[in-house]
Amino acid sequence: MACFDLDNTLIDRNGAFLQWARWWVPEQRLPDAAVDWLVAHDNGGFRERAELFGLARERFGIAASVDELVAAYNREHPLFTWVEPEVLDGIAALRAAGWRVAVVTNGDTVQQDLKLEHTRIGAAVDYACVSGTVGVRKPDRRIFELAAERTGTSLDDGWMVGDHPAYDITGGIAAGLRTILVGHHHAVDGPRPDHHVTTVTEAFKLILGC
Repeated sequence: MACFDLDNTLIDRNGAFLQWARWWVPEQRLPDAAVDWLVAHDNGGFRERAELFGLARERFGIAASVDELVAAYNREHPLFTWVEPEVLDGIAALRAAGWRVAVVTNGDTVQQDLKLEHTRIGAAVDYACVSGTVGVRKPDRRIFELAAERTGTSLDDGWMVGDHPAYDITGGIAAGLRTILVGHHHAVDGPRPDHHVTTVTEAFKLILGC
């Protein structure tokens, strides 16, 4: 089994957030500087959405409630995501070589499911395990066990590929998986991955070469 994180691994989540912010700010009739403010306070998606939009309401005097803003964001942001053709090709190559491929992602069910549908990644993999749906989050070993169960495989001789050292790498190691860290989005603090690559396409080649 080969497990992949979604945001900033299979897709450019931060790039999509920027595109959403550039659309949303004029929709809300906010000053252009609000785009940079949102990006600065987003914390790469790790700031709770309710906190982010609570701060935005205070900063810019937005009338809509925090709940309304979060619900709208969860529907809107996924429509700004995209997937590179090489990523879908890499997933297809792994499956053709006999690998079961799973997405293992932390996040809200509505938002993550829409991303998987919009980018067609959901249809390309064997199973997508969303923490908001299954009730357990990385780095908990149980989310990887669920992915293995739903793909009809085991955690033996498997991989976890992702951009976050604490969630993806530490979680993958706890599950007994070999690990590949993608990109340089976060400081590496903790267990070291088996490999560190710049893009997920390099990860596909590493797994196929094993």
